[in-house]
Amino acid sequence: MELTGAEIIMECLLREGVDVVFGYPGGAILPTYDAMTKYPQIHHVLVRHEQGASHMADGYARATGNVGVCFGTSGPGATNLVTGIATAAMDSIPMVVITGQVPRPSIGTDAFQETDIFGITLPIVKHSYVVRSPKDMARIVAEAFFIARTGRPGPVLIDVPKDVGVEEFDYIPVGPGEVHLPGYKPTVKGNPRQIDHAIRLLRRAKRPLLYVGGGAITAGALLLLSLPVVGMFVFFFGIFAGALLLFDLEVVEAIVFSFVAMFLVGLFVFVMSAIYVSMTT
Repeated sequence: MELTGAEIIMECLLREGVDVVFGYPGGAILPTYDAMTKYPQIHHVLVRHEQGASHMADGYARATGNVGVCFGTSGPGATNLVTGIATAAMDSIPMVVITGQVPRPSIGTDAFQETDIFGITLPIVKHSYVVRSPKDMARIVAEAFFIARTGRPGPVLIDVPKDVGVEEFDYIPVGPGEVHLPGYKPTVKGNPRQIDHAIRLLRRAKRPLLYVGGGAITAGALLLLSLPVVGMFVFFFGIFAGALLLFDLEVVEAIVFSFVAMFLVGLFVFVMSAIYVSMTT
């Protein structure tokens, strides 16, 4: 079946179970928006600024557990997505970001609204793609969703040159279960020896503290923790008061949480004798 690169994107989104996309149209991404009119199953939320699209996709993923998807055009449209992408990366949120790019012959020529969004976002994504041919589109989209939702979740960028979006190719579907990435082997199980050591520390401690982050919700483990919650005290009353509260702790265990630098400073000053155990997704 002959489809354009943009139509292949929409077909792939349907195969991945996507029913809502957040975005803002622009020149380089217009082929994808034109194709979207043929797919009423996918609801598009028109934002007023691309940054809103990336934050909405982030929030949608947090609320539903599904991969959030957002669109943006080339140049300033793509760079406006960066803060939302970084937020998703820092908080381990599965997200696929699809940006338009100038046509392939114009890449690297300082063309109008050409920005190297691939390079700009390298430090804040799990993986990035620049689609060089529509024949690679189905594979790339399937891989992007697979990478975004497996292991430690995070954002994946797909940069689509405008001429790739309009070029036709014989579409061969690639399903979610057909992805083969030999070099991608995410760690999904904790080190047994380290876990046993942490358990021994907790059993031995008289005043342990579990500082639980949003990853516990993502992992479906929050209901297992029927413990008093005191962590928010640190943020409501300040680092100093929070650290005083934790002054006499023996073990501080952070479960699926990224330590905040200021929080750590407060703890280290007042709880220097504590043992710190960090568990992340």
